[in-house]
Amino acid sequence: MKKNILIVPGDGIGQEVTEVGKKVLEKIAEKFGHEFTYDEALIGHVAIEATGNPLPDETLEKMRASDAVLFGAVGHPKYDNDPSAKVRPEQGLLKMRKELGLYANLRPIKLFDELLEASSIKPEILKGSDILFFRELTGDIYFGEKGRKNDGDTAYDIAEYSRFEVERIARKAFDAARTRRKKLCSVDKANVLETSRLWREVVQQLAPEYPDVEVEHMFVDSAAMMLIKDPRRFDVVVTANLFGDILTDEASQIAGSMGMLASASIGDSTGVYEPIHGSAHDITGKGIANPLASVLSAALLLDISFGLKEESDTIIAAVDKLLKDGFRTRDIADASTPENMILNTQAAGEELLKRI
Repeated sequence: MKKNILIVPGDGIGQEVTEVGKKVLEKIAEKFGHEFTYDEALIGHVAIEATGNPLPDETLEKMRASDAVLFGAVGHPKYDNDPSAKVRPEQGLLKMRKELGLYANLRPIKLFDELLEASSIKPEILKGSDILFFRELTGDIYFGEKGRKNDGDTAYDIAEYSRFEVERIARKAFDAARTRRKKLCSVDKANVLETSRLWREVVQQLAPEYPDVEVEHMFVDSAAMMLIKDPRRFDVVVTANLFGDILTDEASQIAGSMGMLASASIGDSTGVYEPIHGSAHDITGKGIANPLASVLSAALLLDISFGLKEESDTIIAAVDKLLKDGFRTRDIADASTPENMILNTQAAGEELLKRI
């Protein structure tokens, strides 16, 4: 198979972890006889520094021309501490999602047994957890009208959804549930929000088309509690942009660390695959970032965009073997982990390649 993959490292540790993700893709191509070609592009703070634009036209053109994108992260403390900044790295991320039509964000929350002790949640509650989140990605409060009034003393952000937007993400979630445990939980806030009432209405109308899928509706505050209290009750979860952003970060505790969570942003064209962690400038340049989320994102890329299930499973098995052999990065190590088994970013990549 011949495919063109665009590498977009972005900011902070994104540059460190995507380097490992790319090496894993190269190893898979070598092992299975594929021909992957690569290009690189700028986004986020590094793009602003180089061009003044968080998503240069050249990057967008390369994304559209590629078969898949392996993405890093965007963000920089310079903007976090300056709310008045008109140009921000995150604008590049939002524009990328909108321009590429990436309306579905898939976030698998799968716990490797070897990391049961890495979470702050009791192992007996966590063991066996396996959740697939579908977060709607191009609507809601992030993309609605926003601004200031009353001389800047009042701010507003408008949440907005259309029936079409809800239906297309819900169908993807229903279809995925059919391939798993046939359980779908739709998360909203329909007791308060009109957008959530539309959301629930659309999901209810679709449900009869999927009689083999058990559908549950849950308010977001209750879902946040149940994720920690009983994560095994969830199979596929579908929810709006803002709720999905928050809940999946919460769910990172189920997997032990954000450094273990991959994601896929897909629509009807080029898919973008990225770890859910941010740019993490507090550890940038120290070589200690966990690259496994980027590696697992590469596995999603092979499976979803290229249909290479065996190759994807090979990567996941290699990660499992690495953990079973006792190796950890700093974020998933515990008090019982010997210091010589705690790997830096590069060493974790090297050990992983040996296991593919």
